[in-house]
Amino acid sequence: MIAIIDYDAGNIKSVEKAFAYLGQNVIVTREPSEIYKADHVVLPGVGSFGDAMNKINEYGLKEVITKVTDEKIPFMGICLGLQLLFDSSEETIGVEGLGILRGKISKIPDDNGKLKIPQIGWNNLKYPNKGRLFRDIPEDSYVYFVHSYYLHAEDQSIVTATTEYGTTIDASVEQGNVFACQFHPEKSSDVGMQILKNFVEI
Repeated sequence: MIAIIDYDAGNIKSVEKAFAYLGQNVIVTREPSEIYKADHVVLPGVGSFGDAMNKINEYGLKEVITKVTDEKIPFMGICLGLQLLFDSSEETIGVEGLGILRGKISKIPDDNGKLKIPQIGWNNLKYPNKGRLFRDIPEDSYVYFVHSYYLHAEDQSIVTATTEYGTTIDASVEQGNVFACQFHPEKSSDVGMQILKNFVEI
């Protein structure tokens, strides 16, 4: 069973439909007992870093997420869900993230107004350290992004995919049982579905 964490800040329906399309039993929940029973756990996310962390704290989910990742249950953050795994973000100064991974979330530079922020659309991936999410997916495959802030991981050995948009963006990470993508695999056509399939097979 795949548990998708519902904290009022996720693009949950499209993620749920994508896993259901792959034949998975999916539950959307914020109940700790249901999350702990899952074989895989997903933290989606759209919106602002601060609002999302406020909801996670309000629902008591920080401890739940930390316990899941500590117990080696395969865990995946998507879009804002990736950013929340880290310590903090320039988007909301003074708000602590989950702190499960180390790195800096910064505003994408707009190159003196030459680049449109947020980045919305398809961009290709490079693999500095190809991870398990990208099995059977060639380098330079395109995935779909919607974001104004980006990750630069403190430990570059956990970065499994990058993309270029005004700067080098750490687009996906893997550390033990924790996986995350800045892009939206559920909106990334066949490539995205293969990424989700790879995740459920871990």
